[in-house]
Amino acid sequence: MLISKNSVVTLKYSVTDPDGNMVDPGEAPLAYLHGGYGGIFQPIEEALEGKTVGDEVVVKLQPEDAFGEYDEELVEIESRANFPDNIEIGMQFERVSEDGEEEGLYTVTDIADDRVVIDGNHPLAGTALVFSCSVSAVRQASAEELTHGHVHGEHGHHH
Repeated sequence: MLISKNSVVTLKYSVTDPDGNMVDPGEAPLAYLHGGYGGIFQPIEEALEGKTVGDEVVVKLQPEDAFGEYDEELVEIESRANFPDNIEIGMQFERVSEDGEEEGLYTVTDIADDRVVIDGNHPLAGTALVFSCSVSAVRQASAEELTHGHVHGEHGHHH
């Protein structure tokens, strides 16, 4: 079966930076719903269109095609009083606006006396990536998967 819209694709993959440093060894297979559902970066989906089991693809992603450019405006210094006593560098939290809207995931990057530095950028923001994969399975998506817009079961979403 060829990869096309509404097929479930399972990949064995790895991700490196342009210098060959491992970013994600892909220890578990990746399964996604093909056809614009947002389960994988668009340039990868485009490269996989029409491929079949056993085909290999290497896609070089610029930051804007992956996790975006690094945005200095997403780095903020907050009062230490706004955080729990056990705050540590590396902790993450979802920031919510005063009206209850999610503003994104933030990571604590520094703690100094009465200040805490938080960063709302993805850890790979501003980084070019090389996504290498081989197609290990292709099947038609179920009606339920199409309704939900994602893969169910092994290597996919579990409700």
